[in-house]
Amino acid sequence: MPSTPAGATHEVTNQAPPLTGHNPAEDAVLLEGIRREGADWHIEELRRFGRLVGSEQARTWADQANRHEPELRTHDRYGHRVDEVDFHPAYHSLLTATVGAGAAGSAWADERPGAHVARAGTFMLATMMEQGHMCPVSMTYAVIPALRRAPELAKIYEPLLTSRTYDPGLRTPAAKRGLLAGMGMTEKQGGTDVRANTTTATEQADGTWRLRGHKWFTSAPMNDLFLVLAQAPGGLSCFLVPRVLPDGTRNTFRIQRLKDKLGNRSNASSEPEFDDTVAWLVGDEGRGVRTIIDMVTMTRLDCVLGSAAHIRESLAQAAHHTRHRSVFGAKLIDQPLMRNVLADLSLESEAATTLGLRLAGAADRAQRGDASERAFLRLATAVGKYWVCKRQPAFVAEALECLGGNGYHEASGMPPLYREAPLNGLWEGSGNVNALDLLRALTREPESLDAFRTEVEAASGADSRLDSAWRELQGRLALTEDAQLRARHLVERAALVLQGSLLVRHAPPAVADAFCASRLAGDSGFAFGTLAAGSDFAGLLDRLPA
Repeated sequence: MPSTPAGATHEVTNQAPPLTGHNPAEDAVLLEGIRREGADWHIEELRRFGRLVGSEQARTWADQANRHEPELRTHDRYGHRVDEVDFHPAYHSLLTATVGAGAAGSAWADERPGAHVARAGTFMLATMMEQGHMCPVSMTYAVIPALRRAPELAKIYEPLLTSRTYDPGLRTPAAKRGLLAGMGMTEKQGGTDVRANTTTATEQADGTWRLRGHKWFTSAPMNDLFLVLAQAPGGLSCFLVPRVLPDGTRNTFRIQRLKDKLGNRSNASSEPEFDDTVAWLVGDEGRGVRTIIDMVTMTRLDCVLGSAAHIRESLAQAAHHTRHRSVFGAKLIDQPLMRNVLADLSLESEAATTLGLRLAGAADRAQRGDASERAFLRLATAVGKYWVCKRQPAFVAEALECLGGNGYHEASGMPPLYREAPLNGLWEGSGNVNALDLLRALTREPESLDAFRTEVEAASGADSRLDSAWRELQGRLALTEDAQLRARHLVERAALVLQGSLLVRHAPPAVADAFCASRLAGDSGFAFGTLAAGSDFAGLLDRLPA
């Protein structure tokens, strides 16, 4: 009998091809939000970047950057302390593309209305490409409003922080074509309680300061500049710490170790030690938290955008698989129960993306002097950061399940998404921190609630379920007893009411109706895929990314 070639025992059928060669920028939900929030002029550039994001090249970079993790070199061959981190070339390729596309600090140098919305769209696409490299990108964007509290320092560094050129390596900042920035806030003994920090700052005769102490979780240690909190005689203060000093010498920035993290493996996170480290004061002495909170606010916005982007990418993977996979004689996407799951996921994703871009629009208008948008952003950022980031892990798990056992395989691309899913909920304040931030805004900045009310009531009368949910929420917000115990429920309902208002005004009727029924009126179960039988599933599935 003729011999059978090795491996020819069967033919591979009914498997979905890899999701590459597509353009994630060709997404109705994303493009509608970009236009609505004032960045219509950015659409063609967004599409150009989207072609790279959806390419096989980008997928390869992402895989390589996470498989070949950063390596710490504390000393050179002669025993000199160098404190450098080496990255795979793919990591540098990702940053070159993303910084070049304008996802870092360039929006601050763009005078066009909608510049921060344009940047938000680019940031979301770059996050879909690979999340780890977005940490230095986000911090570079966020550092500028805080740095402007020290105009002389901003004059030196801002032109390079807003550059679209990624220029890696530790060199004199002024000699580089572009800079990346980071932050050092938390310490071992305090975590979120930064007022417990023990790092000290001592003023020098030349106007500089010297820092001594440690930080517990400082990401992207090869960035050029860091904003660092330290205890000065006048209280906790914010300082600028460059890795390389203006004269070209290395500043003391001893990297004790890199963190062994659940996800975000392509990005290095470190524990640096300061010992006579040169720094410059940013903002007023003793007002360090107030100064650096400007940076934290912008990174929290990026947490919402990043989570919305990963939710969207997970949905795209699930939709792609179910369009190609058949079971029981029909495509998965045509099976009634899978249609319910995908429709519910699509609904959640649209709500997250719409809220994220609304926040980006508020940030853009706030930077241009709109006081009401600034007040809205104060409350809505905490609400969005809590809820969208909280939904991401459950969402990605459900999307992975749409692929079945194939989704548990590393090559599917789903495991990296799953490992990343908890990160944004932790970064820049966990769920409790943001829930308490809501209470703080209500008591200290009542104008933020007024702005929030104006936003929600823009949809007043359009849906009775939304109106009822808003009345109930206002009653709960007015109660002061046990406010901290109830804070999570308050921020959750605030997020759902805000998303409901946005969708009622801007989304197709199928989306708005299903959201109000399932999220506000409770006509669904706790898991995804429990929408009521009367939902417009065809209308919801029309909103799936291609």
